Amino acid sequence: MNKYLALAALLLNFSPVHASEMAEFQAEGIRLEGFIGVVYYTNAADGYHVVATIADGERGTPVRFEATLADAQKMSISIPGKPGEKSRIIQISRTGGKLMLFEPELTQETYW
Repeated sequence: MNKYLALAALLLNFSPVHASEMAEFQAEGIRLEGFIGVVYYTNAADGYHVVATIADGERGTPVRFEATLADAQKMSISIPGKPGEKSRIIQISRTGGKLMLFEPELTQETYW
């Protein structure tokens, strides 16, 4: 339990994601509403192995998402908004040997 509290305390220093290129083995902090976490990737034979771990605040149970991305693929992590409000989304996209972490522009379809 203490390791989760330490991770959460460290992550409170991260600002929300806007757009950034990720480096292999270098964790990036993410924040979606009350959820905080980290994302990192490794380069495997079948693609970029992406791991995202988030928790609901400091005391929430951590949840891990994993995906292997080939070129031109992406994955999303989203938190739905309240009725009539926008959802919060973070996308992780692989293009041309780069992995980008960003919050896309939200459209009417991203409302709850």
